[in-house]
Amino acid sequence: MSDHYYTSKPQTESKPRYWTFKLLGHTFSFETDAGVFSKSEVDFGSRVLIDAFQMPDIDGAILDVGCGYGPIGLSIAKANPDRTVFMMDINERAVALSQKNAQVNGVQNVRIFVSDGLSMVEENVKAAAILTNPPIRAGKETVFRFYEGAYDKLATSGELWIVIQKKQGAPSTVSYLEEKFSEVDVVEKKKGYWIVRAKK
Repeated sequence: MSDHYYTSKPQTESKPRYWTFKLLGHTFSFETDAGVFSKSEVDFGSRVLIDAFQMPDIDGAILDVGCGYGPIGLSIAKANPDRTVFMMDINERAVALSQKNAQVNGVQNVRIFVSDGLSMVEENVKAAAILTNPPIRAGKETVFRFYEGAYDKLATSGELWIVIQKKQGAPSTVSYLEEKFSEVDVVEKKKGYWIVRAKK
């Protein structure tokens, strides 16, 4: 059975790739690899999320949950040097790539570590925003656990930003979030992808 990108230790043979991509006005050099999500380009959903995201006007860190090799967290960190961006993934290969990509692109206001969901984020961290392109293939239970954890980690008035395809459960995600969060909006719809913002 081949590895999923949400496997903690991918067994797929390493085949590094290198390419550049422009995000939020900055050109990034990325290294990616087999066993990591969207290894040949920044996937469309992540690009829509990056472009749609607006920083909440409250203090606090930004969390990128399921960071992969780093496009979301690194682009937000580079555009907002006054914020600390915590980037985490269960996939150890992805985390190592994110760390390399942060270094290569000179992004220093990040903390990158292995975490199953938000389990390794310190208790005292209260986030202004959490962004995620959730691992839909891991199943609804895993994804909804992400949302639960995000609610607990957000500061009051903090926001959870999610990119999810309509056909992969965007409407049920919205319904689920409406039970927990004070405000839930679909801020963008593009080619079947929804950007959902939920405010605590």
